[in-house]
Amino acid sequence: MSEEIIEEKPVLTKKEKTKADKQAEHILRIKRTLVACFLGIGTGILSYIAGGVPDAAGLQNDGLLGFMLMLAGIVIQKHVFVFAGMSDAKLGMKDWFYQGFMTFAFWFMSWTILLTWFMSTLPK
Repeated sequence: MSEEIIEEKPVLTKKEKTKADKQAEHILRIKRTLVACFLGIGTGILSYIAGGVPDAAGLQNDGLLGFMLMLAGIVIQKHVFVFAGMSDAKLGMKDWFYQGFMTFAFWFMSWTILLTWFMSTLPK
């Protein structure tokens, strides 16, 4: 068995980074944000489907399940990053908070839009 040695690049200051390095970091940040957005939208749709049919007030029987699905979406982001080949080694607490907030925001918006749409389809 041969051991593969992975060389890490030294941390460069802002002035030492080339334009290509900055662009690569920017693209990686965009990809992370897209993962958070799509997970938020996906968990919002799942929350709507799994929550059951809303009553006349717009409340679902299993609303807590929807919230738990959103939390699961936040937790699996790290695994999505690994699966997609994106390094999460440099992410600090602020970065993970941002990822979680983006997932929450898109979950909330998509679930609310679906509930509002359902309420508008009810006969008056």
